[in-house]
Amino acid sequence: MFTVLGLSRFQFAMTTIFHFFYVPMTIGLALAVAIMETTYVVTKKDVYKKMTMFWSKIFLLSFAVGVVTGIIQEFQFGMNWSNYSRFMGDIFGAPLAIEALLAFFLESTFIGVWMFTWNRFKPAVHVIFIWLTFLGSSMSAIWILAANSFMQHPVGFEINQATGHVRLRSFGDVMSNPQLWIEFPHVFFAAVCTGAFVVMGCSAFSLLRMHMGNKDQAVAAVEADSEKQAKVNLFTKSIRLAALLGLIGSICVITYGDLQGKFIVTDQPMKLAATEAIYEDTGDPAPWNAVALINEKDHKIEGSVEIPGAMSQLAYGKKTGAVKGMNTVNKELHEKYDAKYGKDMNYYVPVTTLFWVFRLMVGIGFAFALISALVLWFTRKKKNTLFTTRWKLWIMGIFTFAPFAATTSGWLVTELGRYPWLVYGFQTIADGVSPTSTVPNLLFTCIVYFLLFLVLGGVMVFYTRRTLHQGPFYKPDDGNGPQPAKVHGAPARVALA
Repeated sequence: MFTVLGLSRFQFAMTTIFHFFYVPMTIGLALAVAIMETTYVVTKKDVYKKMTMFWSKIFLLSFAVGVVTGIIQEFQFGMNWSNYSRFMGDIFGAPLAIEALLAFFLESTFIGVWMFTWNRFKPAVHVIFIWLTFLGSSMSAIWILAANSFMQHPVGFEINQATGHVRLRSFGDVMSNPQLWIEFPHVFFAAVCTGAFVVMGCSAFSLLRMHMGNKDQAVAAVEADSEKQAKVNLFTKSIRLAALLGLIGSICVITYGDLQGKFIVTDQPMKLAATEAIYEDTGDPAPWNAVALINEKDHKIEGSVEIPGAMSQLAYGKKTGAVKGMNTVNKELHEKYDAKYGKDMNYYVPVTTLFWVFRLMVGIGFAFALISALVLWFTRKKKNTLFTTRWKLWIMGIFTFAPFAATTSGWLVTELGRYPWLVYGFQTIADGVSPTSTVPNLLFTCIVYFLLFLVLGGVMVFYTRRTLHQGPFYKPDDGNGPQPAKVHGAPARVALA
């Protein structure tokens, strides 16, 4: 661990994971807020404007922290991975430059215009700014993932014989990379789920804070207070919108995840075999290991719970088909690359980690679909039982954190499954490390970055919690003492039981 390679990998993983907490959250919240404001423009109902302005506070916090962590992440390429930057600069530089000059410029410009022009433009014009912000966020993801997809599945390049570096031959091929157009929708809809479950979970926690005493006391307290009734109305509408987005997002993320799994059957067979704990070639049809006891040292499975024939369906979409095991793939890679990288190269990936985080990711994805569908049912107009059932609110609140576990698991599967490659088949992780990096320097920067991330995370949690406690009708102190909240018009009554 305490080597230049180990610390460089740890630092990049730490930085990326923390940054990736906020990227999907920002994209997902931008979409949710844009839909809320669009609904306000169409219906003219003040509750949707209140929803927009309330959830935009958490969206803006996420955006700010995401920008800071993104800048730190980009430092990594020059600090710890300069050999990689030299090798792949012609490919990696173009998408990153476009992302900064086009997508991030669009996003950062219009988020500022949107924030400060609520009273300067008509609602129908103002809403365009948040949609442009959302577009910029989504475009940023495309350009970043274009570079990552090249690392997974290199296309549109040639090797410069004079320098030995990758040279861009066709930008069109890089942007039409089949890996990109499977990976991007998967990440995008994961972001939709993240934003949806943050809104849903935070709304649930807010309703729980109003749920004092038993069911009858809680209902009576809300019905006797117009502001509380308005809050329940606002958070219920937020939950229903989030549940709809969560249902659509989860179905799409499962669909594209399945397509991605089928793509790596031939493209990265070691990754596929590791996520399913397959060391030896399977029979035909191939069984699926639901649970497995993995012996990474001896490269074998010591026990498993199998579902006959299921792996063929997962890998090929049909009832027949054998799957290569990691031992076979390892032999093939040695035969292909021994002349360049030597016989001592280890092509086995961290199987135990991949096997379980893959199941965690998939399990959360299906749970998202189930919970979203149930929440839509529980909040139906004829019989809304959500507010009066605390255990339902608690489950929704706990699932606020589930998207971050799912997206982190997905990142680990994507990146650890590519081991030992930085650029698949062309540059190893060890070859990409900066020659000037030292263990003391890396230790120091790891500690500094960790403390910085701890502070940023604490700030995000603190202000999000404060925003939720203040509620959607909070009015700041103007110097004359706290002002009572104003609820315009009679709040729409919500069926509480």
